Amino acid sequence: MIMDAQVPSLGLRRAADVRVRLARRTALLCVALTLLIMVLIVISGAVGSVAVTPADAARLVVGHLLPGMPWMSDGSLTPLQDQAVWQFRLPRALLAGLAGAGLALAGALMQVTVRNPLAEPYILGVSSGASVGAVLVIVFGSAVLGGLSLNLAAFGGALAACGCVWALARKNGALSPTRMILAGVALGTLLSAVTSYLTISTDAQNVVSVLFFLLGSVSAATMASLVGPAVAVVVAALIAALLARSLNALMTGDESAVSLGIDASRLRGVLLVVASLLTGTVVSVAGGIGFVGLVVPHVARIAVGADHRRLLPVTLLGGASFLMIADLLARTVAAPTEIPLGILTAFVGAPFFLWLMRRDGADRAGFGR
Repeated sequence: MIMDAQVPSLGLRRAADVRVRLARRTALLCVALTLLIMVLIVISGAVGSVAVTPADAARLVVGHLLPGMPWMSDGSLTPLQDQAVWQFRLPRALLAGLAGAGLALAGALMQVTVRNPLAEPYILGVSSGASVGAVLVIVFGSAVLGGLSLNLAAFGGALAACGCVWALARKNGALSPTRMILAGVALGTLLSAVTSYLTISTDAQNVVSVLFFLLGSVSAATMASLVGPAVAVVVAALIAALLARSLNALMTGDESAVSLGIDASRLRGVLLVVASLLTGTVVSVAGGIGFVGLVVPHVARIAVGADHRRLLPVTLLGGASFLMIADLLARTVAAPTEIPLGILTAFVGAPFFLWLMRRDGADRAGFGR
């Protein structure tokens, strides 16, 4: 009898020990990833045709953030070096970090929405919608969309695609995960066909611009272009953090969510809108960058478990680090030629996708743990 009474107690203690270990691991990972991001910003500031050492790049950045410090303005750095680091390289590194964080977070939300670790934002066709809007501006000019800029046209296309998926996925007043996937794949295929037709029907100069946008790049980043992604990532992260417990319940099944008083259909709708708007914002400034939303959340889930209170911060920081590293490689691997980010992320993401698909229980990997 005593031994029987001790079994539940031992199980509770072991579960508590696991939670403590995962919490410590999460804290360590967050600190390590934050330090890595800071190092990547410094390295990114030192990489380019204008020679700047990592130490000088750090001095320039800190000098702009904390003006008036005498040891930051000793006259050893030229205006050209200052311009290269502050106006070009720093915005590029920050945009890569924001884009990676946004896509990774959107991927984590989408995987919960459809309860499938193979899902990512692009499965909804949102990026294809953004691409159609951007390509229309590139091929025909902004007048065709009422004077919208390329970024606004891409964002509008993403919103339109989100609305179509929402409408097509509803059945009997509820959002169906299966219908969402099918609607997203079908819509994405249709919109990709539209983009392909527009591409082959324009001149060679526009084709280069279209392909560079579709494959993704942060080379045109400016401080002004950081505002939209920064706001989107912060707002989406706050919403996701507030919904973390509900996400845990939804991940284990609609029945569990309903038993806890959660409206599963309404929650899916919120997640769909947040993930789609986040993806549309990122695509509008960085182009089509795939697989970030697939790889990063799944690696984070393996590292810290499926509890979204731990998963979300690691996913955000991991996504930022992943795409910042990819951007550094894009600038250096084939220098002076720059490789589009979508190509590098595909080299990592496609093999990872195939491994995950072949893995036993891949359709439930990391879910319900």
